[in-house]
Amino acid sequence: MKRNCSRSDKPNSARVQVTRVGLTGPGLFAAAVFCIVALPAIARDRHVSYDYATVIDARPIYETHRVEQPRQECWTETVYSQPQRDNSVGTVVGAVVGGALGNAVGHSKKNKQVGAIVGALLGGTVGRSVSIHRKSHQSQPRAEQVCRTYNDFYEQERLVGFDVRYRYNDETYTTRTKRDPGDTIKLRLSVTPVT
Repeated sequence: MKRNCSRSDKPNSARVQVTRVGLTGPGLFAAAVFCIVALPAIARDRHVSYDYATVIDARPIYETHRVEQPRQECWTETVYSQPQRDNSVGTVVGAVVGGALGNAVGHSKKNKQVGAIVGALLGGTVGRSVSIHRKSHQSQPRAEQVCRTYNDFYEQERLVGFDVRYRYNDETYTTRTKRDPGDTIKLRLSVTPVT
């Protein structure tokens, strides 16, 4: 709640402005919660002091982790590319030539028919064989890179902290720290009365 008040007793006198601020509702509640929570912590910190203790021993702590590392191996292979042609052309040409030769060799009509059939079969087989043999000589070698990925596993030790023994006021204590404290370790001392 704000109020602005102006006061002027004399016509030429200076004006005085007064602002009043009040806590109501949620603001009052928040202030009360802050006092309840924060004031004990502030009071406790007044009874806290710091000192150093002598480190007797600091042993590193290791954990073993299994690590996976991919590895790729590549090599070059020679590949022969085959031209894609139809083998039926050689077979048909061979059958026609064989049939014509078989027909020409036969003397009678029946011999000519049998000669043509046998010639066509033999000619087709020879024509197909010649076509395949020609294609094998026409294949071109080319180098092709081939790669394969393998996963290698190994164990790795990681430093996770230190088990520390230290002496303070002729007493020995232990704790675990993330880093090596060195020759001394800082202590937080708190004094609380017994009630």
